[in-house]
Amino acid sequence: MCNFEKEAGILLHVSSLPSKYGIGTFGEEAFKFVDFLVLSKIKIWQILPLNVTSYGDSPYQSPSSKALNYYFIDLDILFSKKLLKKSEYKNIKWCEKKDRVDYGILYSKKIPILKKAFSRFDCNDKEFKKFVDSNREIYEFALFMAIKEGEDLKPWNEWRSAYKNIDNDAINDFIIKYKKLINFYLRTQYECFSEYTKLKEYANRKGIKIMGDIPIYVSYDSVEVWKHPELFDLDENGNLHNMAGHPADVYSKEGQLWGNPLYNWEYHKKTNYEWWKNRINDCLKLYDLLRIDHFRGFSAFFSIPYGDKNAFRGKRIEGPGIELFEDMLNLPIVAEDLGLLDDNFYQFFEKTGYPGMRLINQAFDYEGRDGYWRPSNYTYNYFSYSSTHDSNTFLGLLKEKHKNKKDYVMLKRIIDDECDLLGIKKCIKDYKSITYKAIELILASQTKASIIAMQDLLLLDERARMNYPSLTGCQNWTWRINKRIFKNKEKNISEFLRLNVQKYNRD
Repeated sequence: MCNFEKEAGILLHVSSLPSKYGIGTFGEEAFKFVDFLVLSKIKIWQILPLNVTSYGDSPYQSPSSKALNYYFIDLDILFSKKLLKKSEYKNIKWCEKKDRVDYGILYSKKIPILKKAFSRFDCNDKEFKKFVDSNREIYEFALFMAIKEGEDLKPWNEWRSAYKNIDNDAINDFIIKYKKLINFYLRTQYECFSEYTKLKEYANRKGIKIMGDIPIYVSYDSVEVWKHPELFDLDENGNLHNMAGHPADVYSKEGQLWGNPLYNWEYHKKTNYEWWKNRINDCLKLYDLLRIDHFRGFSAFFSIPYGDKNAFRGKRIEGPGIELFEDMLNLPIVAEDLGLLDDNFYQFFEKTGYPGMRLINQAFDYEGRDGYWRPSNYTYNYFSYSSTHDSNTFLGLLKEKHKNKKDYVMLKRIIDDECDLLGIKKCIKDYKSITYKAIELILASQTKASIIAMQDLLLLDERARMNYPSLTGCQNWTWRINKRIFKNKEKNISEFLRLNVQKYNRD
């Protein structure tokens, strides 16, 4: 057994927590989940970005890189603060399915309730004023959202000219006329940060670290692009002429079109990357650890002409590389280093010293790559995963492989081999034993941390995956725990985790 410190974690986004009100919140169930982690000897709770979601419901496509998702505000907490009456929210049908978030219902039902609650909030509260005065970006977000609401929720580039082009006189008139609406969005942010801070403090007191996630890109329809276009690669009218995406690969024959604006890296370089450094440091005030999504894009990003229907004309362009991170090499950052990589990336990645990611799912698709993805070959400076928000669940992978006898036999043989190499007793008779043996393999590996997706512990198949990258209409970002199913399995899951975390010195 190794004698250095190793840890274990669970990946579960806040939205996926059980709740009586349609989506996970920063309320009671989040605190109960922390208690479950403590009982299970888990030290890391990994979540997805906490940013406000918009069209498509993706936390990676937000109208703000700083504002938190007001859907996570807990209504019972607002009741305890005398901002709501229970009769105002108790008898609402919040979802059609208990294991799915219905963002349409949330938008039509929760926003009016939040407006009612915060109409009773004291705007002269000293802490609230202090929060607003010290968060310029949050005020810009509130103004942006208020204008968007006044403009029938259109993207900023379709607003009337005076707002689109930030005519100061017109904006000042709007601020005076719609002060209450702006204050509503400010109050939601104040409440979000307040509730989340209490949750994080509770987790930290219990020995749990929260690992957050920062998307590399922001949405085109965001306050940053509207208010600070100089940060982005736009034409003289503020329009996209290139967009972010991903080249074609085995998962997407035509590549992925993300639609995000690319960065004006020449401008960022002139400012010593101030905006990016502030963004990362602000995230590390929220989280104990920070995963940076699509870290590959800092080495060389993929640029696709705007309007193209596929990624075929896209090309790699050199990014800022190590220059951006030279002052941040000692920060608790994890780099998402999955995907199509090259020597230039690996050289940049090694200079940062950040831990990367190893995904056991990949071990069954890359047999010819010297066991690169096999747990027996994982080294300390990595975080190992059973699955991620962008991948199939492990059980979903098993069912997929079972369609082809040869693939399924190979998968079981690889797990057999890995058990032998890591000294693990073999028992792979059925889907459950194979899944739990895969989880044990990553726990037994030499990685700094092993992160287990909650769906894998619950033995859920592809219907519970969080996201199908670049695809719409797949119930992306909507999965959440069915409380009854979780309660039935909670004790056994906790016992399995506790025993294996201790067995492999991750406690």
